[in-house]
Amino acid sequence: MRRLLPYPGFAGALLLMWLLLSQSVSLGHILLGSLIALLATNAMSALQPESVRIRPSLAIPRLALIVLVDIFRSNLAVGRIILFGKPAHHRSGYLQLPLQLQDRYGLAILAMILTATPGTLWLQYDRSRSVLLLHVLDLVDDQQWIDLIRNRYERLLMEIFE
Repeated sequence: MRRLLPYPGFAGALLLMWLLLSQSVSLGHILLGSLIALLATNAMSALQPESVRIRPSLAIPRLALIVLVDIFRSNLAVGRIILFGKPAHHRSGYLQLPLQLQDRYGLAILAMILTATPGTLWLQYDRSRSVLLLHVLDLVDDQQWIDLIRNRYERLLMEIFE
């Protein structure tokens, strides 16, 4: 059974997503969604992704809460910049941020967090030097941004993934 359906949870989620997007449940949609889920999970098994090691800890809900609050605050800040303009001492710019986080899943989560937060954008990651290139809309002090990302996100992600 594991060979036919290597990722049953993923297949079930794909089938559910198919049925939700089709907006009707019929035998044809169920069969087509099942076929797509079967093909997608077999294609996924060909990639042979490494397994994720997540340490159960209180860092997960803390990180989720911090990200939600930061996204809300960043939306307000970007809206203020759009409506009223930036203060004279604020500028947009690029920031090179050395990271200690090495886990690829942790880096992927960090990329999603930084890109989902208005005003910041993950541009490039140099794995050989462990340096992230980040664009910041409201850059006042480089070191302040480095400390913020290290202390708010990277530390918690390292606690979860490493």
